[in-house]
Order: sequence, then structure tokens, then C-alpha cells
Amino acid sequence: MTQVRPQSAGTYARFLLIAFIVCVPLTYIPENAAAQSPEPLQGSSTRVTSQDDEPAVPRPVFELHSGFWLNLHHFLYEQARLRDQESTSRGKVSGPAQDSGAAESRGADSRPWQAAVNYYAKNLARRDLLIDQGMVLMNNRLADLETCADLSGRASPTCASGLPPALIAALEEAAPVYRQRWWPDHDRKNRAWISSVAPMIRRTGLPLAQELSAVYHAQWQTDPIRVDVSEYAGPFGAYTSLDPTHITVSSTDQRNQGLSGFEILFHESSHALATTVQDAIDNACHDRGVAIPRDLWHALLFYTTGEVVRRAVADGKLNYPESTPPKFPASYTPYAYRNGLYTRGWENYQRVLETYWQPYLDGKTDFNHSIDAVVSAL
Repeated sequence: MTQVRPQSAGTYARFLLIAFIVCVPLTYIPENAAAQSPEPLQGSSTRVTSQDDEPAVPRPVFELHSGFWLNLHHFLYEQARLRDQESTSRGKVSGPAQDSGAAESRGADSRPWQAAVNYYAKNLARRDLLIDQGMVLMNNRLADLETCADLSGRASPTCASGLPPALIAALEEAAPVYRQRWWPDHDRKNRAWISSVAPMIRRTGLPLAQELSAVYHAQWQTDPIRVDVSEYAGPFGAYTSLDPTHITVSSTDQRNQGLSGFEILFHESSHALATTVQDAIDNACHDRGVAIPRDLWHALLFYTTGEVVRRAVADGKLNYPESTPPKFPASYTPYAYRNGLYTRGWENYQRVLETYWQPYLDGKTDFNHSIDAVVSAL
């Protein structure tokens, strides 16, 4: 879930307390779907938004999507990486490999599908979904076109994607096979994941966004944060690109289930708030004439989001008053601890964050003193 350094964020402003509503998931079917395709593409979108439409008020709005083209793109990317893994024996590819590998074998009799996997294996599988700006632009464009019956603009000029012709051909030729064999199951799982996190966002999304914004002295964006839910979302299960902020998260990755899925949404959103943290760490290291610790800022984001969610759970804020028994437990182990991130080279970061960053989160010291203490202790 690493990502490109964000642009500078504005100074934090206090938010108005606004109630949340969750819209019923929408099924995307173009108005002229019958003319565009004999099998209309289907997806879903759930917007978790405020009741106040005043654009000047920062609000934690998520638009949660299950889009056909973006899911097809990630599935083909995954299948190509699995094929590459099998041919080179370079090690296990993270993610829901077993189901997807079985899925590919069930489609082995389809020449268009195999041709699309071949294209991805040759041209895209070894490119990073996030670090490669071309892959980021591709992902954003496919998200925009989720309701389109094709990507070439044949049915509608507004659906002319502008993507490379060979990529368009691969996706369009694979689309009928994917729609028939795997998309209904992938979309169902995506919708179930959306349904599981939406009530939690409605219940505590605004206070958590307020708290994270205050911690980082950065303003939560006023526009909706687009979240695309996909069967596969890279080896880490989720990633975020910026300008615009766009989160892609796997609905099937075991690391993203339940409260961990709720936490990962706010962790990924925090990437857009991270400039102040990165700058403070850079400045503290410069003042001391030491190298900037790799990924310290990212470890700090994980630690902070995990602590904010842990407190919300401990305080019972995620439980509805009428819930009997409570839906959520009285305690929560944050994502980084649960998935062993501090045992993979971040052990020292865990120590200094618990010792010198936690007091800042507890209101016992200020931001700059805490960052200075963290850097000094490494």
C-alpha cells in the first residue's frame, strides 16, 4: 500500500458535525444498454455521504463502486502474474491465488480469454499498479467508464477510452467470457464487502475523518473519495493513487475483512493527508544530519489509523444503541499488528511509535515534539 508522495494539504479546519446516510446500492445499466450490448454490463455504487451538500464543508464521503471494466483489468493482471509465477517459479503471488488459478483453468477453452491473458502477461504483468503512472491512469480511466458497454466508443462517443488499441481489444474480447463465468461472483462479493463497511462508515466515518485530519494538521478533501472494490487489488490487497485520490481495494483478500476492511479504507485515505508527516520527518532528519528512515511515514500512518479505529471500537462507537448483543467486539487488534507488519523490518518503528508517537495521540505532547522524539530515538 505504498504510494507516490502526495501534494501538500491545506491547514486543518474544524468540521461541522453532519449526519451520514447510505444510499441503496445502484445497479449500473446504461439507458441505451439494449442497443449497446445484448448482455448489459452491471456494477454497483454505494455513496456514503453527508446530508449537507454545502461544498465548503469538508466531509468524509466515500463512493464505493463495483465496476466491470476495472475488475476485469485487475483479474487479467492477476491471471497474467500467476502464469508468470508458474513459468518462472519466482515465488508465491499474494492475493486470492487459489480461486483465481482455478478460474483460469475453467476458461482455458476460450481463445479470446487466453489471448487477453497473454497480452497482459507480455505487456502489463510486470508493471507496478501504483508506481507506474501509466497503470494509474489506466485504472482511473477504466473506473470512469464502468457503465460503458465497450471501450472503443462504438456504442457511444462518451465511451471512447483513449486507451491503447491493443489493450482495448484485449479487454473487449475477454469481456463476454468474464461476464459469463466470473463477473457475477466477483460483483456479488464486492457488493457484500461494500454492505459490510457502509454501516460502519455511516456510524463513525465523520468523527474518524475529523480525528485523522486533526492529527495530521491536514484537511480532508471535500469531493467524494472514490473507492473501487475489486476481486484483486495487487499483492498488498489495496492501493491508493493521488490527484485525484482513488482507492482500489480487494473484496476477497482476507486482510481486508470485517473491521480490518473498515480500517484499511481510512488508512488508504490517510495517504492524501500524509504530506505534513513526511515533511516533518524530512525536516527532523535534515536538522540532525541523518538519513530519512525508509517507510517511517507509512508505518506512522498504519499505527495512527489502527489506534483511531481501536479507540472507536473500545468506546463502543461502532455499535448501534439498539444492537443487542453488540455487533462489534469490545477490543480490536489494529491491521499492522494483526498482519505482522512490525515483524518485517518495522520492529524499531513499532518501539518508537509506541513510546514517542502515542503520547501525541493521547494529547500529552505536540506534533513537532513527537516527530522529533521519534526521529531522535531511531
